[in-house]
Amino acid sequence: MTEGVPQRHDVVAAEAVIRPHIRRTPVIAVAAEDFGLTGAPLTFKLEFLQHSGTFKARGAFTNMLLRKGADAGVVAASGGNHGAAVAFAARKLGYPAHIFVPSISPQAKIDRIRSYGAQVVVGGDRYADALAASEAFVAEHGGLMIHAYDQRETLMGQGTVALEFREQAPEVDTMLVAVGGGGLIGGMAAYLHGDVKLVGVEPESCPCLSHALAAGHPVDAPVGGIAADSLGARRVGALMFPLARKYIEQSVLVGDAAILAARDMLWERLRVVAEPGGAAAVAALLSCAYRPERDERVGVLLCGANTAVNLP
Repeated sequence: MTEGVPQRHDVVAAEAVIRPHIRRTPVIAVAAEDFGLTGAPLTFKLEFLQHSGTFKARGAFTNMLLRKGADAGVVAASGGNHGAAVAFAARKLGYPAHIFVPSISPQAKIDRIRSYGAQVVVGGDRYADALAASEAFVAEHGGLMIHAYDQRETLMGQGTVALEFREQAPEVDTMLVAVGGGGLIGGMAAYLHGDVKLVGVEPESCPCLSHALAAGHPVDAPVGGIAADSLGARRVGALMFPLARKYIEQSVLVGDAAILAARDMLWERLRVVAEPGGAAAVAALLSCAYRPERDERVGVLLCGANTAVNLP
């Protein structure tokens, strides 16, 4: 495996370090029939209840607590969620933060980053543009660069989701996980090591893991669609790919219409507000992109809820 790829013991170590700073998010059992499906009950992990609205606070805290250099300030590029997590963790730990976001980032996410006291720079059309700008800033001014997905400590932190999920729902056979750059599912794979079937779910318009698995190595893929702000990486991380090739059972694709239908059904049936990327894993079930076996116990990670809500 690639040098630096985290293993199960690394995830366990990260969990011990970040535990005082993160929430242990709940799981709920949901009848398959509630979502128009058949078979065994589904188990949803409500990770959108994490600090800053997504799982990414786990990786942010892991970076700041296990790496040196945060005293000089932390820097991140993000479509929105990673930036919010880094800003939140930096505020809690007392570090200044500079966050670079592309123009496609929703205003709700930009506002959330600013609410945590970070300096926000908006520029470029895609995540890759924000990443380049953040790297240039670090080269000139210094600071601890925290990558959204291709960083050992990021993977270690995100993998703590799997540790929790396994403890809370040991009966789950399969976990459906939305994929952008692969930090979440890669970290989960590092912990699970094949003990649970891992299925990645990507938008059809952001298929970087599917392209990488087909090519045998990370390659550039298109970026677009309704969930591009959270799942729109150009290519999967180099650190997660060995884990993906070994431990991810398959990667399935879902269309924008299916993602929006899943988002709407989560609200209608559970009163859960999810952003499009956070609903992608549910879309795989509703669209039959993933078809569970009759008695398969499926766990679904609801990973993000940073979206605008218009209340009357």
